[in-house]
Amino acid sequence: MESENLIEQTSNETPEKKAYTKQEIIARLEELSKEPEKAERQEVESLKQSYYKLRKSEVEKEKAAFLEAGGDENEFKPSQDADEPEFKRLMGIIREERNKLNAELERQKEENLEKKTAIINRIKELTEAEDVNKAYNEFKQLRDEWNSIKLVPATKSNELWKNYQHYVEQFYDLLKINNELRSYDFKKNLELKQSLCDVAERLTTESDVVSAFHQLQNLHQEYRETGPVAPELREEIWARFKAASTIINKRYQQHFEEIKEKEQKALDEKTVICEIVESINAAEIKTYADWDAKTAEVIALQAKWKTIGFAPQKMNQKIYDRFREACNLFFKNKGDFYKGMKEQMSANLAKKVELCEKAESLKDSTDWKATSEALAALQKEWKEIGPVARKQSEAVWKRFIDACDYFFEQRNKVNKSQKSVERTNLAAKKGIIDEMKAIPEDTDPEEAIEKIKELQQRWNDTGHVPFKDKDKVYKEYREVADHWYDLLRKTVSEKRLSSFKANMAARGNDGTGSVHREKDRLLRQRDNMRNELKTYENNLTFLNFTSKDGNALLAEINRKVEKLKDDIRLVEDKIKAIDEMEAQQD
Repeated sequence: MESENLIEQTSNETPEKKAYTKQEIIARLEELSKEPEKAERQEVESLKQSYYKLRKSEVEKEKAAFLEAGGDENEFKPSQDADEPEFKRLMGIIREERNKLNAELERQKEENLEKKTAIINRIKELTEAEDVNKAYNEFKQLRDEWNSIKLVPATKSNELWKNYQHYVEQFYDLLKINNELRSYDFKKNLELKQSLCDVAERLTTESDVVSAFHQLQNLHQEYRETGPVAPELREEIWARFKAASTIINKRYQQHFEEIKEKEQKALDEKTVICEIVESINAAEIKTYADWDAKTAEVIALQAKWKTIGFAPQKMNQKIYDRFREACNLFFKNKGDFYKGMKEQMSANLAKKVELCEKAESLKDSTDWKATSEALAALQKEWKEIGPVARKQSEAVWKRFIDACDYFFEQRNKVNKSQKSVERTNLAAKKGIIDEMKAIPEDTDPEEAIEKIKELQQRWNDTGHVPFKDKDKVYKEYREVADHWYDLLRKTVSEKRLSSFKANMAARGNDGTGSVHREKDRLLRQRDNMRNELKTYENNLTFLNFTSKDGNALLAEINRKVEKLKDDIRLVEDKIKAIDEMEAQQD
């Protein structure tokens, strides 16, 4: 028996949907409503989904504009959709007519099932007929009638065809019809099936793989309705037809695999976009400029989204809803920020007006130092308050700075008389430097220290010098002072080490272990000083001063580092002295 079973290829995949406008959707539904029997369910469903997506997009744009204008989200109501009544009317017509057509089609299928079942039963009866010629003529009529009857319920189709084929072949085989007539039928059926093979093989190169697949289904229907061929050719002709069918089915499957892969890629890209928008932390966006920049990024991502194709059908709406939710949250946060900023700027304005009043109350003060510090504090506080509305910013700033400028102008007038005092102070400080340079280096350290301390006190008691000379004279003073510090530190260190050695020698034989304890103390002291030195040196790597005051601080830290190094060397010399003393005792 031939294995002439219908090869079906099913897929839940659909080609990408064409992008319609609402007017194009309604126009297409109008066409389909005139010939509802030609309207495919898949196309109607696609048009329906596209329409509501467009409507959702309109509502979202209205809502975004409403929120952007400062509206309350809870008060938003979308406008009426003028196209929706016509859309629903046309959908209702198509749905009603298709329901009628489907009901009629199912009724016809059941009727055809009964007719074909009756034909099978009659052919079964013919297998027992005595008049072969008469039986054959009736058989041909039944076969023609069978071929004229098309659709039956899909669940009964294969079983029905197998029964029919079984009794047809039994009719030929059991009744042993005239060989010439049988050969003629076989030859005719072979020619028909070869023709069907030719068509199927041409479809293997058809560019429209979807069309080729649907045409193949019709060819299978014709193949099964064509009678048998000679037994020795049945498997061969079927193998040929099946080979072409396999190619077409594989191309059809590959086509939808490619669509599936493309849709998955689109889903991946859209997922990344969702994650980017979701990762935006509103708490980190502090200024209007930052919000504008982030808004531009989100709008660019929305534009990118529109260039990406559809995701898999079961995920397409979900990923769109996720993206829409992320965007809605972003714009809601932006609206909340703008609202909060308006309230904050109003509070900032009140604070700055208060600072203006304070500055105005101080502008006539003659306590130059205290008032300068007070106004500087007010200026610092002003910078920390934050912005106010642009239309009020310039006026309130002018009010504040006018009060400050007035005070400093009055102070500067008074300060002009102080320049002669500063020049006198400069001459005095230069004299102090000369006195420090004149101290002989062989002066007794204690005497030198007292002299230097006296000069330092005089330096500190001397007032300000002209600003342009301040750094130069201080640098000269510092160089001379540092020279003496280095010299005295070395001398003092030598004295301390000598005194320490004498002390250790005296304690070396007292039997109390005090030398050993002193060594332990020195080791701990050295480790602590090394850690302190390391901390200083690490801190120096992070300091990067550009101001003159900052450079002075840096120089002071470097002097501390050098002193600490000298102290470490002294402690290490003491430890070495103890080691040498212990070695001599051993």
